[in-house]
Amino acid sequence: MIEQLTLSKRLETITKYLPKEAIFADIGSDHAYLPIAVCQRDDSARAIAGELNKGPYLAAIEHVEKYQLAERIQVIQGDGLDVIRNHPVKQIVIAGMGGGLIRSILERGKDTLKTVERLILQPNVDSQYIREWANANDFSLVDEDILEEDGHIYEILVLDKSDQAKSTFLSDQVCLFGPFLLEKRNDTFKKKWQRELVNYQRIINQMEQAKVLDVAKIAEYNRRVKWIEQVIKHD
Repeated sequence: MIEQLTLSKRLETITKYLPKEAIFADIGSDHAYLPIAVCQRDDSARAIAGELNKGPYLAAIEHVEKYQLAERIQVIQGDGLDVIRNHPVKQIVIAGMGGGLIRSILERGKDTLKTVERLILQPNVDSQYIREWANANDFSLVDEDILEEDGHIYEILVLDKSDQAKSTFLSDQVCLFGPFLLEKRNDTFKKKWQRELVNYQRIINQMEQAKVLDVAKIAEYNRRVKWIEQVIKHD
């Protein structure tokens, strides 16, 4: 009997946002763990595991074959959303990268998103770049999650295709924190921003010691410090 694959807390949380009968692509699939687990639990699910580099690509093929899921999981080597150009999918997962890189992958592959109904994105840092991207494109932020695992804090952003003109536009401040996370404002959220407050203050101190001051950047960091102080002190 084939064993059931156990996912990390981070990847397990991502699965909550995939619907039954998902037809999805996992970009940067990391040995295809997520597609394998989803397809094991849902016989009607189909997936593409996309990998850029040869080593992880071959490892993903090996894992898919080990779990006897080659008929439902296609492993494709390619850069970003290039792996879905001839394979329309309804959902896309991009996890474990910086927010800037995820944004660039989405921007470069915008022409491949015509059939896509949902994006589930887990940036390691700089999640505000993804919210800014949603502001400018035909996707709306519909949910967010935050969790801690092995000392790291992760955010998960869920974007759905938006056919109508948008009624909400996220401000710079809301883009930084996340509208749903701001509303929930749980202990993990507060812990993240307490860490970030210390980090921003350290950066400001270093910049103020420079021979040539970048006044505009210092002002921007100070503005963020004020926002963070307001958020973490808000009851």
